[in-house]
Amino acid sequence: MTTAHTAPAATSAWLTRLVAGIIGGLAGGLMFGVLMQMMGMIGMVAMLVGSSSVVIGWLVHLAISAFIGATFALIFTRWAARIPVALLLGAGYGIVWWVLGALLIMPARLGMPVFAINMTAAMSLMGHLIYGLVLGLVYGLVQHRSHKD
Repeated sequence: MTTAHTAPAATSAWLTRLVAGIIGGLAGGLMFGVLMQMMGMIGMVAMLVGSSSVVIGWLVHLAISAFIGATFALIFTRWAARIPVALLLGAGYGIVWWVLGALLIMPARLGMPVFAINMTAAMSLMGHLIYGLVLGLVYGLVQHRSHKD
C-alpha cells in the first residue's frame, strides 16, 4: 500500500522541481533577453530558425531558456535544494551554456567561427552568468516555498 501512495508523491515532487526549473529558466531568460535586446542581439537568435524577427528571437530565446531551466532542475535536483548552492550551480551552468550555446552551437548554426573569444563573447559570458544566477536563485526560492506548503 505504501508504494501506491509514494509514487504520486514522488511524481508530484519531480514535477514541482521541473516547474521550478522552468520558472527559473524563464526568469533568467527575461533578464538576459533584456540585455540582448539592448545590444541588438535578439535578431541573431531568430536567425537560428531562419528569421530576423525580434518577436521570433524572443520566442526562441525564451524556449531555450525554459529548456535549460528544466535540464538544470533534472540534473541538479539533489544539490540545488539550498539557495546558496543553487546560485553557485546556476552560475556554473550558465558558463557551461555560454560555451555550448554562444561559443559552439549558435556560431556553428549561423556559419560563424566557433569558440571565437572577443568583446561580444565576453558580454555574452556576463549575460550567461546573470542568467545562471537568476535561474539558481529563482529555482531555490520556488523549491524553498514548495517545501513550506
